[in-house]
This record gives sequence, structure tokens and C-alpha cells, in this order.
Amino acid sequence: MPGCGKCGSRLDVMFNQVGRRDLCPECGAELHACVHCRHYDQTVAKECKEPFAEVPGDKESANFCDLYQIGDGSDRGGKASKSAAVTAAEALFKK
Repeated sequence: MPGCGKCGSRLDVMFNQVGRRDLCPECGAELHACVHCRHYDQTVAKECKEPFAEVPGDKESANFCDLYQIGDGSDRGGKASKSAAVTAAEALFKK
């Protein structure tokens, strides 16, 4: 189910129908922005997994990307996944 990339709340969106002016009902974030897209990943070049995308400088504001697809609201390469990786590494190498 689609979700907001900022607050993680579930969205009532069917078939990737997100308009450029649509907002998250919980946090008010603009939904047609890179941080909500399924291609967004802070760990890759230009923070976008789509090689043919023209990536905007501001990834939190609404844009006109034709390759945009609403993501599931999970943290893709951000703080939560980084802390989870550190915790897993510490558990793995713990004596």
C-alpha cells in the first residue's frame, strides 16, 4: 500500500494516481516529490534509482518527473536503515 515518504502514513492512492498538488493528509508534505517516489534512494547516485530521470535539486518539493511512482512510505536509505545496519553489524561482530 502506498505511503508518505516523510511520516510513513498509509495513503488511499490507487494505481499511482498522485497529482502534482496532492498533499499527505497527516503531515502536509507534497506527494509528487522525490522523497515519496519508489525510485528514491539516498545511497545511489543523484539519489534516484531510475537512470533516465532528470533529477531535481530539491527532492522534497513537488516536481514534474514523468517517471514518478508513489512509494510504500518506507525509509529507503535514510536514517532508519542506517541505524538498523549499524545495529546489525554490531550484533554480528559482538564478542
